[in-house]
Amino acid sequence: MLIDTYGRVATDLRVSLTDRCNLRCTYCMPEEGLQWLGKSDLLTDDEIVRLISIAVTELGITEVRFTGGEPLLRPGLVGIVERCAALTPRPQMSLTTNGIGLKRTATALKAAGLDRVNVSLDTLRPDVFKTLTRRSRHQDVLDGMAAARDAGLTPVKVNAVLMPGLNDNEAPDLLAWAVENDYELRFIEQMPLDAQHGWKRDGMITAGDILESLRTRFTLTEEGDTARGSAPAERWVVDGGPHRVGVIASVTRPFCGACDRTRLTADGQVRTCLFAREESDLRAALRSDATDQEIAELWKVAMWGKKAGSGLDDPTFLQPDRPMSAIGG
Repeated sequence: MLIDTYGRVATDLRVSLTDRCNLRCTYCMPEEGLQWLGKSDLLTDDEIVRLISIAVTELGITEVRFTGGEPLLRPGLVGIVERCAALTPRPQMSLTTNGIGLKRTATALKAAGLDRVNVSLDTLRPDVFKTLTRRSRHQDVLDGMAAARDAGLTPVKVNAVLMPGLNDNEAPDLLAWAVENDYELRFIEQMPLDAQHGWKRDGMITAGDILESLRTRFTLTEEGDTARGSAPAERWVVDGGPHRVGVIASVTRPFCGACDRTRLTADGQVRTCLFAREESDLRAALRSDATDQEIAELWKVAMWGKKAGSGLDDPTFLQPDRPMSAIGG
């Protein structure tokens, strides 16, 4: 097992397939983009599948989430999913995406064995979408989500970040739209993972702000910690059900005590936390002919050193050097 000194066991693996993205969201990266990883630095498809296989067969991982950057930009994505679906035991597999390429890939991903998707969408207004992402692709995202739902990649979960002065008044509209389209909406507090290091705690839209806004139109009944388990989202039943809405409050309501996640970057580094400032190199071991057992031991050592929390509530907190696009969600 991937256990740490606080008794937490990692069963959920987040795998970044690329640091590249075809959007330029203001809370993530500058308009000109970033210095992307070189091809030789990225794990190959075979290396990714091997590490996932080790995680599943040797280390007790039961869920795999493919992330980016934008994972749909990875040419070998469908093949990676298909090969991981053939593992024994078979992990549950999901994908976090901006949705732009889903219309053309949803059916193939479902056939390969993908179980569901999370799609990022912060606004229902095309003009605000263009301001937030610096791209005019709003309809492509909507079409991709519909394609995912029609292909059976359900439940389709929608991740939304609210930004002051841009979309901070859209929470009720987003929830009404999600209920109408049978999507499960998750609001995520803006986190200090932007490449520009421009995040400020003052002025951010908090979980409390979001819930206050939603309650102007909906009756929300909290599910409670038992239903939540180790999931990052607190969830509420909307107007008596069956629909639910979640809030991931990494900043104001940290949930580190129940964390069950381990992360693998696109260049083969293990990260124990989104906000970690240390990484452990598995790529070097892969490329120096280490055995599966040796790689598993390196992974165990990395997770044993996981800290108690993210440190976001510490006045001396420093953002990690890598932005979200290079870490994976």
